[in-house]
Amino acid sequence: MTSSFFRSALILGLLTAIGPFAIDMYLPAMPSIGQDLGAENNAVQMSLLAFFIPFAVAQLFYGPISDMWGRKAPLYMGIGLFAVASIGCALASDVETLIAFRFLQGIGGAAGMVIPRAIVRDMHTGVQAARLMSLLMLVFSISPILAPLTGSAVIVLFGWRGVFWAVMIAAFLGLILLSTQLTETRTKDARAESGFGSAMAAYRLLFKDGNFLTLTFIGGLGLSSFLVYLANSPFVLINHYGLTPTQYSFAFSINAVSFFAVSQLTGWLGARYGLVRVMRNAVTGFSLAMVAMVVVMSLGFNQLPVMATFLFIGYGFLGLVLPTTGVLALEDHGEIAGTASALMGTLQFVTAAVAMGIAGAFFDGTALPMAAGIALCAVGALIVTQTTVARRRVVEAEAAAE
Repeated sequence: MTSSFFRSALILGLLTAIGPFAIDMYLPAMPSIGQDLGAENNAVQMSLLAFFIPFAVAQLFYGPISDMWGRKAPLYMGIGLFAVASIGCALASDVETLIAFRFLQGIGGAAGMVIPRAIVRDMHTGVQAARLMSLLMLVFSISPILAPLTGSAVIVLFGWRGVFWAVMIAAFLGLILLSTQLTETRTKDARAESGFGSAMAAYRLLFKDGNFLTLTFIGGLGLSSFLVYLANSPFVLINHYGLTPTQYSFAFSINAVSFFAVSQLTGWLGARYGLVRVMRNAVTGFSLAMVAMVVVMSLGFNQLPVMATFLFIGYGFLGLVLPTTGVLALEDHGEIAGTASALMGTLQFVTAAVAMGIAGAFFDGTALPMAAGIALCAVGALIVTQTTVARRRVVEAEAAAE
């Protein structure tokens, strides 16, 4: 792998992390925001939802646009909008204004989530794509490690508004790297064949592609398990287990370390055993670890170190699930990689939103309901894998990836 390979992974990972960074870094600021703006907790939580919904849905628009205009122009638009909206958030004088600018932040941040995956598909396929995707995941995983810790430090030094100035600076850094270090990967000939009509046709094709949908939902259920943890862990770890915000930030980071460390084995394992086999075994290990966690905690062994150990193991397996499903889902759709990446991202985040809503309805402040929600997502991924992985098109995708 050349230095340009690693440089591409670094830049694409940073662009992908900008949106999630605005979520993870924001978590420790929520109590301070409510106090400063005189807002109720549900209104502050709405500012998180106001980011999450457009962040999921706007991907449907960025994908086709990146197929029509090239990859860089929509990235300039999205990251630029994110930066401007961050300034609006930092200057907000009431929670309604904050919610409005968070909505715009979500629209802008969606570009960084969907387009880098399409660029990976433009550049590579098969195991090489898996290697690049896993390196992208390595950089992307820095967000849940550093963002809560950075957010806590920024809040202490500059207050909650400093969080938004920090993500604005990150967005401008992304624009500089995009301008100076990343070349256009969508050729003019390929763009000439793309239009709104072809985008609609592409979405119809993808919705009829069982292989694409299967892999998308396997990855989506894996992502859902982590977002269920993200939404509930502040209350469980701080209120239930009594951690301080700083201790919580370290505890939150541990699972991300497991995720990105194991994800770096994707390329080597894929070359040795085939991507589908790696994905299938990883989903099995992920599911077994999370189910075992619920069983052990139900028997009364619900101390924090017990739960943390199972989460560390389970999310390590998830580090293999997400890059393999992402690469395999896009494998047969190089001509419409932007559109396919967009639909994959939206479906996965919508799945996660549903899972978060269901888990939230049963949450009682203790650890077991959260653990059960995580395990149900993992079992769902296993059921989808076991009932569909033997289909001919999935087998063909494995053969093409080897």
